Amino acid sequence: MTIKIYTKVGDKGLTKQVTGKMVPKYDLQIEALGNIDELQSYLGVVLANLSNNCQKLRNELENVQRNLYQLQADIVVKNHHEINESNVVQLENRINELTPKIPYIPEFILPGGKVTGTNLQYARTVARRAERSLVKLSLNEQKLADCDLEYMNRLSDYLFILGRYANVLDGYTEKKSKVRDKNRING
Repeated sequence: MTIKIYTKVGDKGLTKQVTGKMVPKYDLQIEALGNIDELQSYLGVVLANLSNNCQKLRNELENVQRNLYQLQADIVVKNHHEINESNVVQLENRINELTPKIPYIPEFILPGGKVTGTNLQYARTVARRAERSLVKLSLNEQKLADCDLEYMNRLSDYLFILGRYANVLDGYTEKKSKVRDKNRING
């Protein structure tokens, strides 16, 4: 038996929530779920492109993807609260563990580096967008659990540090955001 992936339900710009309610595709909950889905998918890109030196990050990134599924369930399923304080603390502990392993930066750095570090920096920006959409949802339509918002906030910090750590593993020296060269291009 073949199951069709398309339903045609959304052909007129509406989509069905888990509750069965039809809402516009720009609904705040749908937008937040889509942003989390984009982050989760982009983490798949990160995983597919891990450098040899960064393979040890695979399990923790897959766990983040799993947590994002739980976060989506927290948003759509009534009385579902899988993301909790321990998830936030795990991210904080990993940030604290990795921070001494990366160079101190006295100023902003240019996002980039080797492929793994660059992809993680981009994932960080997608996480920030997802966080903004969760905050917008929580403040305007659907109060979310504090842990859901804290997890998303900490996740982008974690991805920033993990991206920097990946660059260390790959032997890349990050570039400062300020140009100190007389020949720089002025805009």
